[in-house]
Amino acid sequence: MERNKTPLCYLLYLGKEPVKDDSGNETGEYRIRYGEERRMRASVSAAQGSAQVEQFGDFTAYDKVIITDNMCCPINENTVIFLDKKPEYDRDGNPLYDYIVRRVARSLNLIAYAVSKVEVS
Repeated sequence: MERNKTPLCYLLYLGKEPVKDDSGNETGEYRIRYGEERRMRASVSAAQGSAQVEQFGDFTAYDKVIITDNMCCPINENTVIFLDKKPEYDRDGNPLYDYIVRRVARSLNLIAYAVSKVEVS
């Protein structure tokens, strides 16, 4: 049902890029790059009940389950999500997201994502 959907934002993982110092030399560190902010509405529930446990097998390290009927949804296990807060970024442009995708379970009519809360500062 449309009224049960919650708005959320997500960023798709693009890869790593080397960090360079002021002289243009690589430092040996890498920065993770994400794509542009995308918005969607999906059903978000607490991670309780046997349906979710069976859906992801014995994996229990998640806090919520996001369910969508959009079978073209590009979210994968490298995606970060702004779920309980509005999108925000630090002064270097790094996202301060609040959830990460842990598992993806696809069926014929829907996709379920197990997500875990994280602290990013």
